Amino acid sequence: MTDALVVSEPVAAALREGRPVVALESTIFSNLGLPAPANAEALARCTAVIERGGAVPAVTAVIDGRPTVGLDARAEELMLTGSRKVAERDVAVAVAQGWQAGMTTVSASVALAHAAGIEVFATGGIGGVHRGAELTGDVSADLDALASHPVVTVCAGAKAFLDLPRTLEHLEATGVPVLGWRHDWFPAFYSRSSGLRVPHRVEDAAVAAAVLRNRVREDTGVLVTVPIPEADEIPAAEIEAALQTALDASAAAGVTGPAITPYVLARIEQETTGNSIPANLALAENNAAVATEIAVALART
Repeated sequence: MTDALVVSEPVAAALREGRPVVALESTIFSNLGLPAPANAEALARCTAVIERGGAVPAVTAVIDGRPTVGLDARAEELMLTGSRKVAERDVAVAVAQGWQAGMTTVSASVALAHAAGIEVFATGGIGGVHRGAELTGDVSADLDALASHPVVTVCAGAKAFLDLPRTLEHLEATGVPVLGWRHDWFPAFYSRSSGLRVPHRVEDAAVAAAVLRNRVREDTGVLVTVPIPEADEIPAAEIEAALQTALDASAAAGVTGPAITPYVLARIEQETTGNSIPANLALAENNAAVATEIAVALART
């Protein structure tokens, strides 16, 4: 993959000069993440907050059959209308088949960030262990990527429709440090707390950076969980009701695997009368801001 990797000049220059860079996935900014025009707003808000914090944003995608870190204007347009998802396992296929536009998930984005030499990645929420995984075996590739690449991933916890206790157990089993950003509880994406405690709380970016620098397993990343801003939180009871309706609908429709996330998110938007979109925008921007602080701290070490 290294030979095929394209790194934009602004990102490459920042890496050469030791300046902070924050990687971003493309799925959230595509039709698979947020509907237009919210996806374009999310992109603008995330990149702006990263730049204001003194870092360079680096959106990842597969463009014209090349894994790409840092998108130009044409690539951004392809991304905003994109609908073809690329997990880490799919990157080689997308390259071999010359896909025009592949939208990177968390797993692919973490892998591409590491390949480019970027140490911090911001997203909305990670994938995890799905409800009923004891029967289906459905566990997101995101978890393996977090355990396999030395990158700090900043998120609002895991997607709320997942089995969050088992997701935390899986992260523990694979040796991924899970940190709560100025918070004691594992976030549930739209809600600030899932009721599950995080193993460790951190108060500042320098400590989060030091955790990455002092990890025991050389290839393992760090997960920093950031609660959604209080003003933008959707009450847990409201979101749980919407989640259950969405999950029931996905089961009835026979939706499985990678198709579950976009399906459930679309149903949640419908069930919450669109309230989930402002929440998504707020948490994505907030995560990007925290990731920038950590990237700046890492650049100083």
